[in-house]
Amino acid sequence: MFAKGQTVVQWLEQFAPKHIAMPDDKIGLQLGTLQKEIKKILVTLDVTDDVVEEAIRMQADLIIAHHAIIYKPLPHIQTDSPAGRLIEKLIKHDIAVYVAHTNLDIAEGGMNDLMARALNLSELSSLEEVHTEKLSKLVVFVPESHADRVREAVFNAGAGWIGQYSHCSFNLEGTGTFMPREGSDPYIGKLGRLESVREIRVETILPDSVRKKVIQAMLKAHPYEEVAYDLYPVDLKGRVFGLGRVGKLSETVSLQQLADMVKQALEVPALRVVGEPDKPVRKVAVLGGSGSRYFRHALFAGADVLVTGDIDYHSAHDALAAGLALIDPGHNAEKIVKAPVAEYLNVKFKENKLQTTAIASSVNTEPFRFV
Repeated sequence: MFAKGQTVVQWLEQFAPKHIAMPDDKIGLQLGTLQKEIKKILVTLDVTDDVVEEAIRMQADLIIAHHAIIYKPLPHIQTDSPAGRLIEKLIKHDIAVYVAHTNLDIAEGGMNDLMARALNLSELSSLEEVHTEKLSKLVVFVPESHADRVREAVFNAGAGWIGQYSHCSFNLEGTGTFMPREGSDPYIGKLGRLESVREIRVETILPDSVRKKVIQAMLKAHPYEEVAYDLYPVDLKGRVFGLGRVGKLSETVSLQQLADMVKQALEVPALRVVGEPDKPVRKVAVLGGSGSRYFRHALFAGADVLVTGDIDYHSAHDALAAGLALIDPGHNAEKIVKAPVAEYLNVKFKENKLQTTAIASSVNTEPFRFV
């Protein structure tokens, strides 16, 4: 049995939710349909002609890409143009293309966490906060016999987290009253008779991103035909999602030493460095992709160096004048995300006894050659 396209995307979006992406980012399904079985998935950084040929050879049904295949509006799709030929080839071979970009950068365990992990950074924080999860309080009244069952159901669905503490709830004993009327099918009591039942008022916290899932789990676990519950907005701060990461090396090293570490960890043949080679560095900011405009964020965070791609000439001068070192491994360094995404999906397939497989692309999509 193979996974449906919508199921694959649902699991991917659990890892990299669409709502945490930067505004106007081109993410989601860009080509084809998800209304089909998916036997093979190719995970890639870019959708190039070589990547599409790789997908055809392996008979992939879906490409999951980090960079959009359609970023700017296309005035036309002419099949004698490079873009048109690429789209035509994908359509003819029924290969859908789904894009996870800044949501994959920002996600916990996503691109920027992978970069920080590759450099063994600790004490991580976001370079720029872009999304704070809204929280609600769920209050539900449960007969004593089912309180444990309902609590466990909502916790398993994602409720009950406050910071690094899970299974958080408040429970108060009380008496619930109700009278079943004609047409009802009461779990407790008889039609037309007022009932008094010992109940537990269970209160817990849930993020808006899992609200529907938690409510469904609560209703399924609850024995009553009509469940009494309330949802209240709260001012508690939920999880914070952000671009980039700032962390510390285990010990101070020279800028040259860090550059060598970056080159090896991100598997790049060359990189550009701004700053004196012997400059001591300990606090490091990382940001996948094009991060020139974030050098001031790195300065504000107290970083000694920013590791990011596509640094422009004037930003390099400004950072140098401000005392911030830069290491530019290029945009293609983001290729480190391919294997972890494929592995994450394969774990999901195995857990659900599905034969679908995800494979990291072996195509090098670096457009530059170093001479």
